[in-house]
Amino acid sequence: MDKANILIEALPYIQKFSGSTVVIKYGGHAMIDQELKEKVMLDILLLHTVGIRPVIVHGGGPEINTMLKRVGKESTFVRGLRVTDKETMEIAAMVLVGKLNTEIVSMLNSFGGKAVGLNGQDAKLLVAEKKPMQLANEQGLVEEIDLGYVGEIKRVTPGIITSLLDQGYIPIISPLAGGDDGESYNVNADTAAGTIAGSLKADKFLLLTDVKGIMKDINDPESLISVIPKEDVPAMMTEGIFKGGMIPKVECAVNALEQGTGTVHILDGRQPHAILLELFTDGGIGTMIK
Repeated sequence: MDKANILIEALPYIQKFSGSTVVIKYGGHAMIDQELKEKVMLDILLLHTVGIRPVIVHGGGPEINTMLKRVGKESTFVRGLRVTDKETMEIAAMVLVGKLNTEIVSMLNSFGGKAVGLNGQDAKLLVAEKKPMQLANEQGLVEEIDLGYVGEIKRVTPGIITSLLDQGYIPIISPLAGGDDGESYNVNADTAAGTIAGSLKADKFLLLTDVKGIMKDINDPESLISVIPKEDVPAMMTEGIFKGGMIPKVECAVNALEQGTGTVHILDGRQPHAILLELFTDGGIGTMIK
């Protein structure tokens, strides 16, 4: 009876979300732990099977770090962005497209899915330009920082995604972008996912992270905030509720909402079947920004 009740609880959500587009930013511990990987793939496949249109944008920072160490290169970060020279860009592309994207596609297809791998350069999906960066030095003077091949997204052409969705495929996207200058750029995966969600006017945008969600006190898991209206974000930013890596996630969430995304959900990717628990249960998990 418990199993039957779970199915009945999920039924109205399955009916409500059937036909909707859900963009999922896949990253963090859920990309490293093999058991969690399989659970995420099964969640995505279940969404697809009940008529939801999932779009997956994946990161790959830890794997890129590992490969750079293997070839003897140190990683340097400025405000959370990896300084990317030509060799680092080549390694990032190799890891993101040649390894991780292929692995995700292969795993989904082995479970019976219809996944197709893309990167932001395909069909000019993501067009970027070199990202400017300015920092104040010790004397208080503003200096230009050269981040190398780090891109700032300028245009999105989501036609390739909608075409694949209409044909029943699951797009798996690496966060690379092409430039009008012919160069390839590495872009922040959260930003890429949020921009894609906005361009698709996605019904939902899910960010898998390594925390329970947004908490009033980062050291108190019981202080989880379940729902945040978008209008409350600036005041909460001023109060310092968002800290560290959560700040860019909230910023890309707000940008996605302003571009037409329905709701944004920040979930703990370490929780098995986090996607299903958020979408198909009355209580949900994580934080929803609406």
